Amino acid sequence: MSKVNYKFNTKSLTYEKVKVSFRKRILNILVYLAGASVFSVIVLLISYRFVDSPKEKQLLRELEVLQLQYDVLNTKMNQVQLVLNDLQDRDDNIYRVIFEAEPISNSIRYAGFGGSERYQNLEGYDNSELMIKVTERLDRITKQLYIQSKSFDDVVKMAKGKEKLLASIPAIMPLNNKNLKHMPGGYGWRTHPIYKTQEFHPGMDFAAEQGTPIYATGDGVVELADASAQGYGNHVVINHSYGYKTLYGHMSRIATKPGMKLKRGDLIGYVGSTGLSTGPHVHYEVIKNGEKVNPINFYYNDLSPEQYQLMLELSSKSSQSFD
Repeated sequence: MSKVNYKFNTKSLTYEKVKVSFRKRILNILVYLAGASVFSVIVLLISYRFVDSPKEKQLLRELEVLQLQYDVLNTKMNQVQLVLNDLQDRDDNIYRVIFEAEPISNSIRYAGFGGSERYQNLEGYDNSELMIKVTERLDRITKQLYIQSKSFDDVVKMAKGKEKLLASIPAIMPLNNKNLKHMPGGYGWRTHPIYKTQEFHPGMDFAAEQGTPIYATGDGVVELADASAQGYGNHVVINHSYGYKTLYGHMSRIATKPGMKLKRGDLIGYVGSTGLSTGPHVHYEVIKNGEKVNPINFYYNDLSPEQYQLMLELSSKSSQSFD
């Protein structure tokens, strides 16, 4: 039953029934519906803003699980990286040092990945940055593991050839000097015996009688055996492989020829004073990877620690070379 409204008439002092037109009724209904619609929209907006739907709650739970998995994966990758760093350090500073091999350069170990589109398929998601970062790190570790694996393959090959390596590295003096009767002239800055100027002497000089035998200090192949190098006179160069070469200068006579394979201790010539020299001696050089190094560190098969110390003192006292 519809509600009936009355209005008080002040002139007649009576209550009169209020008659509402059809048009006004329609208008009232529309106003009511509009207000209800506005209120509903506001409620829905607030709900969407502050209240998660069941689907959103499920997605949020999945996202939390995903982030937790990424954290766990990052922790495991940190552990893998620590182990890998230790392997790389051992490889460079222990294994390769033992076998006289150059360490793997950082530019190879930690080289980046080319191409800006490598992770394009991971872009466009809410967590794209996280996924790309983790995937890129995993790729880098994978590459480092591959390089380390190849490096260990090389170390295995070097280990199998260790006997040959040890036989090839120069390890004795170029003449019989175990009692240190032949005075050595040292490696380093010395007064030139002829020019009387300070010059760098890249080897050691062993004074000995003319005709004293000179021996190969390691296994190798004769690379040169002639008098072509200015100043060295009759000289021999032996290639020992593994980056090592040795030079023997001022021989009175050469007892070998290019291409000949030698064993440590084989005769290669005789002490003399050919070339730029002031007296009979053998000028001996050790060349490692193209650089002339101090030969005194390569007599370990001949000298005891006490003899090595004495040799060091004798060679350091010498202020003038023989050539």
